[in-house]
Parts: sequence; structure tokens; C-alpha cells
Amino acid sequence: MNPAQPVVGVLALQGGVAEHLAALRRIGVTACPVRRPEELVRVDALVLPGGESTTMTRLLDTFELFEPLRARLREGMPAYGSCAGMVLLADSVLDDRSEVRGSPGVRSLGALDVVVRRNAFGRQVDSFEADLDFAGIEGPALRAVFIRAPLVEKAGADVTVLADVPSPTGTPDGRPAETGAGTIVAVRQGPVLATAFHPELVNGDDRVHRLFVRMINENSGHTGPVRPDTTEEK
Repeated sequence: MNPAQPVVGVLALQGGVAEHLAALRRIGVTACPVRRPEELVRVDALVLPGGESTTMTRLLDTFELFEPLRARLREGMPAYGSCAGMVLLADSVLDDRSEVRGSPGVRSLGALDVVVRRNAFGRQVDSFEADLDFAGIEGPALRAVFIRAPLVEKAGADVTVLADVPSPTGTPDGRPAETGAGTIVAVRQGPVLATAFHPELVNGDDRVHRLFVRMINENSGHTGPVRPDTTEEK
């Protein structure tokens, strides 16, 4: 691997793979899809895209990637998960069952000390966008796209909260959300980053991916610059 430039993989089993690859390549990062254990060993960091977390769990097992990926995370490999990727990176997942009878539920990787609730804001028809103040990202508010999004209901002491939104009025199972809880939509713990939303779907704003690359560089000593940020004030 080139010590001046990290190689970033995108888990390519299901979900928004092409969009993450495009975002990384736009900022000058070497990015490649990862489907097999032998591809995982060639990357310095990994993006876990949005998709369907129970399907991704099943495919991680089918492609014999679950245990190698969990091992790399335990060794300190930087990772970024968006939406379903956040669910997979969590230590604990509420409402982890599959919607398909007979299919396995979510088996999370335990890379983030958080409790995550799936589909916390409702179903596909309840998708929405919001402007966020995101710690560690300069410039105008970050436009965030939420599609069947999860949220972080509880974060451990070593987890840094990066962004939040107003709490939903309740949870999918009808239980009222706790006061002050359920608002967290972006977190970081060491070299691991997660967002409940999809920054890869916002054209012209790659700041979350730039943040992740900075985290990779901080973690591993890579020195290669990314392309200049051209995000404009709105």
C-alpha cells in the first residue's frame, strides 16, 4: 500500500456502493469495492453503505466476510457507516428482526459503543431532509438525507456526538421516545465514524467523506492530501 495515500474500500454487497465510491474518487482517494476477504486485506479503511441491514448481515455471512471484518475493526481499522452501515457498526441494535419470515436479523459488528434503533423515523414514505450543524465540519450547514433512518438511543462515554436532530414523537413500536433521547444521528469513536443519513446522496458536498479521510490519516500516518474542498456558503 502507498504510505502517502490510503486505499479505502466500500463494502459492495448491497446498498449505495456506487455513490460512496464516486464521492471518495471525487476527492482524490483511491477507492475500491470489497466483496471478499482477500479484498478486505488490501484496504486501509472501509465504508459500510446504506442499504438493508438484515440483508447485509446475511450477505456478510454468505461471502464469509463477517468474522474477517470484525477482526479488522478490533485491530483498529478505520470505518465509516451510513444508515444501515451505522446499524452494522453498533454494539447493540433495537428492533433487529428481519421483515422477511425465516431470515436472520441483524448481527452487529460491535465497533461503536452505541445502542441503535432501526427505522426510527418511520418507513420509506417518512423520508426527509434536514440541515445539520456537524461537529468537525466547517462551512454551511450540512444537508442530510434520511431514508428509513436509524438513530442512536444511547452513546457510551468514549463516543463523541457529532450531530443531532429533534427527537421523533415516538418509536416504531409505539413506545414514546425518552425525553432528550433519540436525537443523535452522527457519532465518532476513535477511528470509527457513523451517520444515520446518506451524505453520498447530496451532490457537490463531500465533507463527510473528507472528514473520514482525515480520520484515516490521523489513525495510520498517511500524508496524502485530498482534493480541495469547493463547498460554497449557501
